[in-house]
Amino acid sequence: MNALWLWCGLGLVLLCVEMLVGTLYFLWLGIAALVMAVLCALFAEMPLALQALNYAVLAAIALAVMRKLEKRKPALRVGQAQGEEIGRQGVVIVAISPANPGRIRFSQGLLGSREWVAYADTAIAEQQLARVVAVEGNSLRVAPLS
Repeated sequence: MNALWLWCGLGLVLLCVEMLVGTLYFLWLGIAALVMAVLCALFAEMPLALQALNYAVLAAIALAVMRKLEKRKPALRVGQAQGEEIGRQGVVIVAISPANPGRIRFSQGLLGSREWVAYADTAIAEQQLARVVAVEGNSLRVAPLS
């Protein structure tokens, strides 16, 4: 029964460390330790070496599951375009040509600014409406609104 409480204690300590650190690694290690406690309750005569081996395998499996789940969610790109600005319409305030960039103004701010340097594959005159096609670094690629 000592091994059961050892694994329970270790699991709870690892979960407490996870609450302090917040990396998710200790969460999975703590869960593996708690699963090991359940295994010790079911198989009371398990030798200490086999317990350690089982814990190592459980911890490796738990971390592999965490890594797989972590790769599924898209990375949060703070301060970068996420795609919602594509299609937004603005008014060209400085004429744009394929050779020279111009400027475009939006009625509502786009990514924190109302005016942007804009590039286009075709010429767009001043006061003409244009829509955003792509965000390219600190500028926008636009196309005339037809």
